[in-house]
Amino acid sequence: MHIPTVADHVLDVSGAGDTVISTLTVALAAGVPIREACVLANCAGGVVVGSVGIVPVSPGDLIKTALQYSNNSPAEG
Repeated sequence: MHIPTVADHVLDVSGAGDTVISTLTVALAAGVPIREACVLANCAGGVVVGSVGIVPVSPGDLIKTALQYSNNSPAEG
């Protein structure tokens, strides 16, 4: 499975890996299927790299980014 980046612009990658792993872990622990959990984690990482420094991802920013991803991704068939 290949999930393209959702990052519009990269300012700083500090904390992005931690964000991706923690988001993936929480999503899987909540019972989200692996593919959707990976997409959500990718979205969280994309939010983080768009800011300078180690920043939290707000629920609103994560939802906004995930919705943009779902609107721009090709339909599966």
